[in-house]
Amino acid sequence: MSLTFALDPPITPALRDGILRLWTDVTNADGAVGFVPPVTADEVRPELVRHLVAMTEGRMRLVVGCEEDGTVAATTFVAYNTHRLMKHWVWLYTVMVHPSHQGKGYGRDLMAAVEDAVRGFDGIEAIRLTCRGGTGVDRFYGSCGYKEVGRVPGAIRVAEGDDRDDIMMLLPLN
Repeated sequence: MSLTFALDPPITPALRDGILRLWTDVTNADGAVGFVPPVTADEVRPELVRHLVAMTEGRMRLVVGCEEDGTVAATTFVAYNTHRLMKHWVWLYTVMVHPSHQGKGYGRDLMAAVEDAVRGFDGIEAIRLTCRGGTGVDRFYGSCGYKEVGRVPGAIRVAEGDDRDDIMMLLPLN
């Protein structure tokens, strides 16, 4: 079974709740998506609301992958730069695949769907993301064509005595 990907689907209550469930489940499975487990949906909700507001304001877009029954299984947010000298590339935030789908190739499918979508954005020449060191996810992004372009040692503190590198990665689209 494969996922069906959509760019900027209508934000229905079911989609909103599905993204919230996904974000909570990914975090609680030790996914590096802006929180440290354990979290509840109530703790994640304000961050999701910020993303949804940014979408409404045209500053962010959504790529979502759903199962055949409509269950949200993968998602990421694509943010435009507001700085006038950096409008030729976008940020990728909160790249997530549900833990029950790890190892099925859905992460690679999501990254390909994002690349395809962003190639259709006028004037965008690259995709940039950051990831938490010590998780191995930088190797995954590397296998999807992203190159490490910078690293800030110890920039992410997940717990006292557990500082991780902030790894910056870039995918040129030309």
